[in-house]
Amino acid sequence: MMHGGNVWRGGAPSEYLDFSANLNPEGMPAWARETMLRAVNDAAYYPDIAMKAARQGLADYLGVEASQLLPTAGGIAAIELALMLDEGTVHIKTPDFGEYKERTVALGRKIALDTESCKPGDTLIFSNPNNPTGALMTRKEALELSRNINGAALTVDEAFIDFCPEESLRGDVSESLRVTGSLTKILAIPGVRLGYILADAKTIRRLEKLMPPWQLNCFAAAIAKELPGHKDDIARFRRENAARRERFDKALKSIGACTFPSRANFILCDFGRDMTQVVKHLESRHILVRGCASFGLGSNYLRLNVRSDSENQILTEEIIRCPAY
Repeated sequence: MMHGGNVWRGGAPSEYLDFSANLNPEGMPAWARETMLRAVNDAAYYPDIAMKAARQGLADYLGVEASQLLPTAGGIAAIELALMLDEGTVHIKTPDFGEYKERTVALGRKIALDTESCKPGDTLIFSNPNNPTGALMTRKEALELSRNINGAALTVDEAFIDFCPEESLRGDVSESLRVTGSLTKILAIPGVRLGYILADAKTIRRLEKLMPPWQLNCFAAAIAKELPGHKDDIARFRRENAARRERFDKALKSIGACTFPSRANFILCDFGRDMTQVVKHLESRHILVRGCASFGLGSNYLRLNVRSDSENQILTEEIIRCPAY
């Protein structure tokens, strides 16, 4: 799997300034840390196999019925479950998250890089906002697309929708329209593994039979239960991220990068030159950035997480300091 955030390459993870993983630069919220500390004694017991409290917490946070939701061990687990529902070809729009192809191959399904040849039994999957571009398809546009894919099922990966929830399809799920998501990004808890899949109640019951038991550990379950009480905190970070993203975008343009409009917490940049040596220079300075080969893009592209203003300045200064730039 090609992914960002590989801070385990040597030394302590905290030694790295990581622009490759799209996480809240403020780190894990204090309430999430405190919730996990309280839950530590629950590690002595098997988790609730029905995930009742976690399921209701996630449902209340997302504004959906608990019968339409299934918690999962991260967003990848939700994506794989969604791809297990059908048997036909999986249609993938490019560029997009490379794990769609990996999970499709692992499940033995065929892949098509188009949307025109969809037919009943097939699945169309894409991220919204798009990863790596940050482009957002409106809810209206996504629903229109779902009606024009010749009876195929649609899975929308909303891993970054917490940055623009007004366009979510959470309330529109059906037998042929599924939504996956994750709390990893907005809460900066990738090690906790907290995701979900949304579908109609009948499909959720089917997924329960396909899913291995004990999806959520005690820490993920505890955080899910507490989510409804922290909507204001998440909304505040959403606003601050948008302002930081705008300032970061201007800084990247000032050093010659062509940036793509983004509604997520990252920016895709085309530097117009091979950035391989620049990436190596940054690594030598313990700064990690995400190349875009797994998205099908060239070495001139980097996807950069929006971090604090001071950290964003460090990155831009190190890029222009590199002799290869």
